[in-house]
Amino acid sequence: MILIVNVCSEKLHYYEFVKPIEDILKEDFFVKHYSELNDSDLVRADRVIICGTSLGDDSFLKDLEKFNWIKNFDKPLLGICAGFQILGLVFGGELKKKLEIGFFRETFEKEFLGLEGDVEVYHLHNNYVEFGGEFEIFAGKSFPQAVRFRGKDFYGVLFHPEVRQKEMILRFVGK
Repeated sequence: MILIVNVCSEKLHYYEFVKPIEDILKEDFFVKHYSELNDSDLVRADRVIICGTSLGDDSFLKDLEKFNWIKNFDKPLLGICAGFQILGLVFGGELKKKLEIGFFRETFEKEFLGLEGDVEVYHLHNNYVEFGGEFEIFAGKSFPQAVRFRGKDFYGVLFHPEVRQKEMILRFVGK
């Protein structure tokens, strides 16, 4: 069972950032807002996807303590955009400003959930994270775009794979 974590504070943002993940997975998932997440949800989940949200919807940054469960979580996790930021911040990374909107080419130095070489991805963010050494960077020349936690199955992408890299999400969940 896949747990999809919604970080949107605006209900309409769900349709742009969470619903597309549901549509890709089709079955075997449940959705919880991060503010309602509990231990039984984490036990029930085989994998977790923390979704993104819109540019101005960053109230989750004020609630980072609600994501401390990540530190001791031992199942695969994928953070998308806001989830990428949360993953980095939970492990001591530093939040930085950088607005990127639209399609960009990113170079994956080695295979990352099926992505390799030059890949066109969709960016919609105004923040990124400078990750510590416990994260391996797979893409991003100026700043990280795709990372993996060393020693855990934690992945993070600053771009939105629900737009162009749906197969990456399917690979993460094992479909």
